[in-house]
Amino acid sequence: MDGAAIDGGWYLDMLAFAKATPWLHGFFEVFTNAGLLLYALAAAVAWWLARGDARRSAAVLWVPIAVLLAYAVSNLLKITVREPRPCLRYPAVPPLFTCDFATDWSFPSNHMTIAAAAAVALLLAHRQLGLGGLAVAAVIGFSRIYLGAHYVHDVLAGAVLGTLVALCGLVARAPLTAIVSRSQVFAFDPRLQRRR
Repeated sequence: MDGAAIDGGWYLDMLAFAKATPWLHGFFEVFTNAGLLLYALAAAVAWWLARGDARRSAAVLWVPIAVLLAYAVSNLLKITVREPRPCLRYPAVPPLFTCDFATDWSFPSNHMTIAAAAAVALLLAHRQLGLGGLAVAAVIGFSRIYLGAHYVHDVLAGAVLGTLVALCGLVARAPLTAIVSRSQVFAFDPRLQRRR
């Protein structure tokens, strides 16, 4: 798959913008990875807020499950589609990071897939944390293009993939709730006992 034929022009325009805004480099270089850690923190907060409520706890439990499933599907797509990284397609226009992705395919963006899966799964579990997660996902997605790691369509595909996997939580909620309600982790909380 030749990603440059899809939106290579947008990729080059974004690199030009990135090179014209050096004061943003540090932020995006850090946030592109560190932003993903915010989802672990948000999930921990959501778990604490949901304690004693089997249904809400099950929704939070879906967050890491959705992330792992989305990541697995994303990697399967990568080795199936085998789209070279844009930095390899445009060697004369170096990105803001070291282009060492000769064996790591570009489509879809794993970062965006994980961020979208985590954000949407969080939205199903806790509205406010989920909305914050969506904002973080948008910044992460932008950073992947800004840094030159992905084409725009790689990021959009990751967003769609992560969202679709996370929405499977609507189907998984009932069995997860049954599992959580029988777990000894929650047995100490009298509020849960009243819900059984």
